Amino acid sequence: MCTKIFPASIKLYAIINTKIDLSIKKGEMTMEYYAHTREDGERQTVKAHLIGVSKLAEDFSVDLLKPLAKKASLYHDIGKYALNFQKRLDDDKVKFSHAACGALEYKKFADKNDCFAPLMEYCIAGHHTGLMDGGTDADNSDSPTLNGTLKRADEYTGDSDYSAYATEIEFATLTQEEITPPLNELLSTKDPTERIERYAFFTKYVFSCLTDADFLDTEIFCNKNVERGMSGDFEKALSILNERMKNMRSKTKLQQARSSIQKQAIDHCTKYSHISVLDMPTGSGKTLCSLKIALEKAVESGKKHIIYVIPYTSIIEQTAKDFEEMFRDVLPVLQHHSNYSYDGDTEEEKKTAEKLKRTCENWDAPLIITTSVQFFQSIYHYKGSALRKLHNLRDSVIVFDEIHLIPTELLRPCLKAVGYITKYLNSEALFLSATMPDYSKLFDKFLPDVNYNKLVTDRTNFKYFKKCEYKDMGKTTLETIAENASRCKNALIVVNTKKTAAELYNLVQGEKYHLSANMTPAHRSRVIEVVRKKLENGEPITVVSTSLVEAGVDLDFNTVFRQLSGLDSILQAGGRCNREGKDDKGYVYVFDIDETYRKGSDLAMRINKTKGLLEKYQDITSYDCIKEYYDGIFDFNQSRIAENSIAKYNEQSNSFDRQGLMSPYSIPFRSYAMQFEYISADTISIVIDDPDDQTCHELVETLRNGDMSVRRALQKYSVSVYMNVFKDLYSQGVLNDHGTGIFILENQSYYNNETGLDTQAAMQDYFI
Repeated sequence: MCTKIFPASIKLYAIINTKIDLSIKKGEMTMEYYAHTREDGERQTVKAHLIGVSKLAEDFSVDLLKPLAKKASLYHDIGKYALNFQKRLDDDKVKFSHAACGALEYKKFADKNDCFAPLMEYCIAGHHTGLMDGGTDADNSDSPTLNGTLKRADEYTGDSDYSAYATEIEFATLTQEEITPPLNELLSTKDPTERIERYAFFTKYVFSCLTDADFLDTEIFCNKNVERGMSGDFEKALSILNERMKNMRSKTKLQQARSSIQKQAIDHCTKYSHISVLDMPTGSGKTLCSLKIALEKAVESGKKHIIYVIPYTSIIEQTAKDFEEMFRDVLPVLQHHSNYSYDGDTEEEKKTAEKLKRTCENWDAPLIITTSVQFFQSIYHYKGSALRKLHNLRDSVIVFDEIHLIPTELLRPCLKAVGYITKYLNSEALFLSATMPDYSKLFDKFLPDVNYNKLVTDRTNFKYFKKCEYKDMGKTTLETIAENASRCKNALIVVNTKKTAAELYNLVQGEKYHLSANMTPAHRSRVIEVVRKKLENGEPITVVSTSLVEAGVDLDFNTVFRQLSGLDSILQAGGRCNREGKDDKGYVYVFDIDETYRKGSDLAMRINKTKGLLEKYQDITSYDCIKEYYDGIFDFNQSRIAENSIAKYNEQSNSFDRQGLMSPYSIPFRSYAMQFEYISADTISIVIDDPDDQTCHELVETLRNGDMSVRRALQKYSVSVYMNVFKDLYSQGVLNDHGTGIFILENQSYYNNETGLDTQAAMQDYFI
């Protein structure tokens, strides 16, 4: 149904007339079956809805899966032909679940050789609640699994009988001709795990086509004037970018080196490949170069989307700002991340904001900037609201910035996702990093059918971007680091934990600033702007930060102190040292302190590996050093990397211990999605009422009055905390949700205007 609320007069009319049209044709009584009711009382027939959805889904799909998307969509709502559903249109008290009906019907009529029958049944049965676990043959009809759902046929009798669909819809399962192309793709590999992974991807893709088509067809009927989607001109955008790059100076050796590296990358991108690897040093113009490559690929091959996938919201905001200023209305930017709020004051601004919100739902836009979390949830979630976007990854150029930040344990599913998108959806991927891992072994192992291409092979000019020297201080104390920093013209100190950052900040003398995840994004942004201006003015300052400063924060320090960590983190910190080359040479001092890390943890392993490399290599920025570092990480974690597959996940034990072959009827879509965490889900956001920000204060007051429409806008004024921190604050009575489910920190003494959330629990770092 479109709505549960409509005017009383219409409701009365509906009751009197039952809103089930009865007409006499040649002495026979026929019945109209409806799918949705609009607020004005008009209704859409089930037949019209099914045909509309199937046409949209077919149009969304790649050729390989078109028949599957079309037929799954055509039968997804045949349960609405049941009299109980028709009654429910006028009486919300009538309970009827229609989603399983199409799946039951497909199961009944499918040929025993139809290997895609489970796919069709997953998609149809889950089109409202999301893809479910397959389960086992032992599941009963009460089980929330596909096997359980397919045992509910006895429930659909009497007024729940939906067989009337046959009077309007001719049910036809997949033909052998339709089955053969995707089946050949499955059979092209002998690896049973790979077959299930491909099958799961095909299922999610068809599900994406179905759910988005279902939503849009309903929206079109219920909201005739609704606006969504964005348009742009890649050719004009490319012309603007070419003009900008042409006017960039190439006088100094550094500028010439930058131009040479960019030209090399652009020249090599003409070679077709599923995945292109762009390894460029910090300061060499990686973002502009990648944008030019993406635009050229889009123009040459008629791509519909360019998608930038960026790990941190801080990088997203700056990148989006740069793109918006460059392209204006020629190529508008759709931002989809937690810190961006689409809102407006005037009616026109509010109308535009609503349009953009709707566009975020399915990424119907030419240029999209999003987070790694959002992107991979579009592939590995189970809910339709997340998977709707998947089909719009078709015909795209997808740029992955700071690709090295993919969590080690998620490398396999993330690389597999990119591989399937580029292989089956006519898309291309571009990997960016200044500390690029050598993925060749992983590509060969997990993506044997995917071509990859290194765009920069001549590293001769990389030497011009070595603007700092790395020195190993060995074991020392925080007091020593604080004292050494005070003697520098300016200094950045990066440590591994929030607790260490707080301790060190208290030791530092003089003009000092703090950055950590205990501060709201808005607070951090203000601090960064103050720091940037003071650095530009040449003022002596010291900044103490956790690793969040290492990527996307455009600050330039003369000296950097970096606590011993993974080599990639140390080199990223080095990117904040003498960034603009204003000094002859900057210095990065790597120091170690007495700090205990969980034995066997990823950070502990990276630290131990880096210790050896600091002793072995004079230049830790060299290709050989970086390669040895990542090779060591991948080798150390090879079993964890290889295990993380939906085909090896046992939903019963929540572990990767499945033995034997998995059947399509046992794929654990929901269970695997629940454990697939790009970032920890064991956190909750609390809103900080920032007294220094009037906008924030007004938004918080709106929330206190019970208006949840501001929840997205408040994300930039929130701090994500682990559950133990939340429980600690809640037990002290300083949190209140005012009935909204969104908690506000009501005692401002718990939030320090320098260091952010200030509790003993918040200082603990449970990720190590």
